[in-house]
Amino acid sequence: MVHVEQIATLPGHQNPVYTVEPSQKPGIIFTAGNDKGVVEWSLRKREFIKVMFPVASSVYSLHCPVNAPILMAGERNGQVDVFDFIQQKITSRLIHHKLPVFDIKSVKSKSEILVASEDGTVSVWNLLTYELLYSFKVSNETVRVIAVSPDEKLVAFGSKDAVIRIYNLTDFSLIEELKEHQLPITSLCFSPDGRFLLSGSRDAQLKAWAVPEFNLHQSVPAHLFAIYDIKFHPVLPYFATASRDKTIKIWDADLKLLKIISIEKGYPNHILSVNKIAWDPETGNLISVSDDKLMMIWNVEFDS
Repeated sequence: MVHVEQIATLPGHQNPVYTVEPSQKPGIIFTAGNDKGVVEWSLRKREFIKVMFPVASSVYSLHCPVNAPILMAGERNGQVDVFDFIQQKITSRLIHHKLPVFDIKSVKSKSEILVASEDGTVSVWNLLTYELLYSFKVSNETVRVIAVSPDEKLVAFGSKDAVIRIYNLTDFSLIEELKEHQLPITSLCFSPDGRFLLSGSRDAQLKAWAVPEFNLHQSVPAHLFAIYDIKFHPVLPYFATASRDKTIKIWDADLKLLKIISIEKGYPNHILSVNKIAWDPETGNLISVSDDKLMMIWNVEFDS
């Protein structure tokens, strides 16, 4: 059994919230969207702290590398802002893409940053110097999402053309193309043990691919509309999905549905699309953000 209780609803944004990212510092989380700045929140006090920095356009992605004291924000105008926590200011802007940046991930073992854009390319940057190392074409359409395997040997890119492409992280050579989804890929996540890659799409299907062969292991009609995010619990064998259908769902590692968080099920949930979710590493609480301009915090407890 799974027990879910909403423990906070935090207003503050004036427009839809597109992304949420836990800080490297426990108890802190960041959100951003179609507003004029990136916002810092206290999860412990469940309250607004401050606007971290202004932005020139909507923010579609946030990323906090585990091995660097920075916050990165990918904007609609194609730039990536780098906010340094030590200096408490933006110290660099990664200027390369001319179209929106939809995802940012880092590779700790290589000290590299991966940036995915609507232009169909992925750029690779040095995490220490912010030098552009190279850029390569992944798709003729938007690259929407990036997933790095736990051992940092593989990276998966999900694109608007409905294809998932698997690359070797050593030399960025293409390994496999997965073409089972019928509509654009909107979410990707490797399982913590590295045995599976989970994918979500605008076709509302949740698929599990066995690694390293990338055979389709399982497919589930998980939602009514696009699956915008997939996130595994920080320590337990469960994960959550977020969807345009206004629901959040909790699953076990075998893709068995355990809980539906929705207004129809009696929860004070979001009234519009749930765009991103995150687990608080400190408490195990689940955080969600939505087009309804709200961030919500959920206490999720699993029976042993």
